[in-house]
Amino acid sequence: MTAEYIGIDLHKAFFQACAMTPAGDRVWEGRFARTADGVARFVAQGVGASHAIAVEASGPTWAFVDALHPTGAQVCVVDPRKTRLKAGFAAKTDRLDARRLADALRRESVVSIYVPPPAIRELRELCRGRHQVIRLRTRLAQMIRALLLRCDAGEPPGTRLWAPAALSWLGTVQLPTDVDHSLRRLERLYRAVLVETQAADQEIRHRARVDPIAIALDDLVGIGPVLALTLRAEIGDITRFRGGPALASYAGLVPRVDSSADRVHHGRITHQGSPWIRWALVEAARYAIRRDDARARWARRLAVRKGLNKARVALARVLCDQVITTWRQAN
Repeated sequence: MTAEYIGIDLHKAFFQACAMTPAGDRVWEGRFARTADGVARFVAQGVGASHAIAVEASGPTWAFVDALHPTGAQVCVVDPRKTRLKAGFAAKTDRLDARRLADALRRESVVSIYVPPPAIRELRELCRGRHQVIRLRTRLAQMIRALLLRCDAGEPPGTRLWAPAALSWLGTVQLPTDVDHSLRRLERLYRAVLVETQAADQEIRHRARVDPIAIALDDLVGIGPVLALTLRAEIGDITRFRGGPALASYAGLVPRVDSSADRVHHGRITHQGSPWIRWALVEAARYAIRRDDARARWARRLAVRKGLNKARVALARVLCDQVITTWRQAN
């Protein structure tokens, strides 16, 4: 039986806590530094296996949850978008937020989220780090192309600036002194990021070769080692999903539905959920739609009627079923 329900309003430097009895009476409240000493002071309040703790998902949440793991307390990470704590209240303070979290947990009216184990979190950081480096490379390439366009210096050969021919051409461009300094600075940054991109790709491909789930997902049409490992990391535990529609909903790939009596309206996709899974599935659909199989032909016919983007999203939803089936077979 739960002895106390504790709500925690977590911040970068500190956290506010409030403990309640099952009847809703406040037992104690306090503010603690988000340090090892502060967590120790919090645990010294008697926090143990008979306590339930609710904390909203934010930047430092995973590290905080790990720090509370030795206590044996049941920690619930709350989805702030689906748990309405402030509805009907005019005031908002750290103390009130902690109280409302504790009360919502006591009444079982919080919506919790999946807490990935440390190994999955590390894998996510690896995949997301590679994606961020790619975005940085793309941004630098855009800046270089924009500078060349403003100076009417021509276009590098090919479509990819990181190709050897394009990089060699870039080194031969002659511009006025001050402009040339800017171009060379951007070129040095681009080459440095390119090295990091190649290293990140190699690490991703190496990890994908030794992960049995990623190996299985790699066999699906449109999915390569990078997307396979990204899906492996972001989904984490496949038993969370009953089927493909549940995964599609988690990725925000299902349309909004507004239904009343005999009127039903389907809108745009929700975009609610994991943006990384949504990106990986739509990216896989971009390549799968080019294939010469029955599913790709169906998607191309849909693209003629509804547009290419809608066809890719529809194909991404179909891929959710394949991901679920392939993952379970690999297990």
